[in-house]
Amino acid sequence: MSTRPWIVDDELWALIEPLLPPWPERSPGPRPVSDRLCLQGILFVLYNDIAWQLLPLELRACRALTCVL
Repeated sequence: MSTRPWIVDDELWALIEPLLPPWPERSPGPRPVSDRLCLQGILFVLYNDIAWQLLPLELRACRALTCVL
């Protein structure tokens, strides 16, 4: 078992990514957050049973501590 079970490896991401809705082509600007990083942040919070405010900086997908998948 991984010492960091919230990390989504390439094999798992290959299974998850096709299930996510496509990014709208007409949306202005770059995609706001990485879906993979956002998922890892959600898994970290759930696995460690912590508040969003305690999420480590390297797992924060956006400034508002909210994720859009």
